[in-house]
Amino acid sequence: MNTPATAETHTPEELPAVVTRLFKGVLYAENDEKLWQSLLGLTSHVRDYVSVLGLDLVLDESEGYAFLRSKDDPDGTLPRLIARRTLTFNVSLLLALLRRRMMEFDINSSQVRLIMTEQEIADMVSVFLPESSNEARVLDRLGTDIKKVVELGFLRKLKGQAETYEVARILKAYVDAQWLEEFDARLADYRATLAGEPPAAVAAGGAPGKGDDQ
Repeated sequence: MNTPATAETHTPEELPAVVTRLFKGVLYAENDEKLWQSLLGLTSHVRDYVSVLGLDLVLDESEGYAFLRSKDDPDGTLPRLIARRTLTFNVSLLLALLRRRMMEFDINSSQVRLIMTEQEIADMVSVFLPESSNEARVLDRLGTDIKKVVELGFLRKLKGQAETYEVARILKAYVDAQWLEEFDARLADYRATLAGEPPAAVAAGGAPGKGDDQ
């Protein structure tokens, strides 16, 4: 007597480890090559799994990183499993400048890793300060802002090299090309804020500059 075939749902044994790791934060290929290869082989499984939870998988194979992001939810009906982190004005400015610096670096250099010293970062920020701002006070605060960007994972302090950082390429996924196209307009608001004036976008009732990550 033949037994009718039954459909069997099979979960790849590597899937729980991959999804659990993504819930902990960004997965970099260079940090865990074995788990990265498992992710590449299970991409469709991971997307389907996290989609049920209201999440998207952001995967950039060429840059070697992956992370989870909440789906767009205009009605606000889905609970957020990935918290949004509100950033200060100064950290937002620093991220914008680092992203633009990376764009220039990618255009003009054949290298992959963007390395910057703390002095180079300070010089980059000081160029965009309005003349009326207290430059010394703003630059004194830069050390705290850099530590926050390191904590967020967008800067990595290099071992054995004092005050030297690598700009993490995952920054490209958080500050996108469309945002950069609006950079000049946003920068005018930044300068106004640093000068103690209300930003034009806010004064006009529009949306202020981006203040949290994606």
